[in-house]
Amino acid sequence: MFRQLREDIASVFERDPAARSTWEVLTCYPGLHAVWIHRFAHWYWMHGLHWLGRLTSHFGRWLTGIEIHPAVIVGRRVFIDHGMGVVIGETAEIGDDCTIYQGVTLGGTSLYRGIKRHPTLGKGVVVSAGAKVLGGFTVGDGAKIGSNAVVLKEVPAGATVVGVPGRIIEESAKEKEKGKAHFAAYGVAPNQEDPYAKTLQSLVDHARGLEQTVAALSEKVRRLEQADERSKADQFRAIK
Repeated sequence: MFRQLREDIASVFERDPAARSTWEVLTCYPGLHAVWIHRFAHWYWMHGLHWLGRLTSHFGRWLTGIEIHPAVIVGRRVFIDHGMGVVIGETAEIGDDCTIYQGVTLGGTSLYRGIKRHPTLGKGVVVSAGAKVLGGFTVGDGAKIGSNAVVLKEVPAGATVVGVPGRIIEESAKEKEKGKAHFAAYGVAPNQEDPYAKTLQSLVDHARGLEQTVAALSEKVRRLEQADERSKADQFRAIK
């Protein structure tokens, strides 16, 4: 247990540059407290003490502002940064080394019991502030969900998703550098390119090229008309 506590504290220092001391992390990080309280709630739930599990979960919600259903499976070194307003539903699963920011919802879209209604996050997933991941699908290892994105379908490993509804703007191989994936705070990675923005820019460039072509053709037509008028004028003078 103590090894797991040390892992949790170390994960905070790895992912939050504002952390200054172990004592500060132990006493002032509600995301850490929420995960620790959830472990008790989950133990109660798995041993059939459902009411006690819900009560423990409710206490954690009151203390931290983070609501995690006691049935949720949470991996190791999961870090909930800031955390206020986070809601994680009953059948959700969170893999090792995931990072979740404030205002995130891991929600379900079905009212039927006994089925997988909430998402599964793979290892090392980053879910940014205000994002909503809704449904019983999987978000692949190392994926990043941008702030305020609404994700309604499966996300491949290593992809970055933004927008409403969520769309993939960057998809990489599962092992970019054959080692640890670079941690992206709030899911913001350097040199991200949005294919929709690139498509729109290409359309703008194409329209600009058409405008230039039309302008050139108009100028040629104007010159031909002027030349034709001069030719007619010369013929008229010759007749006179």
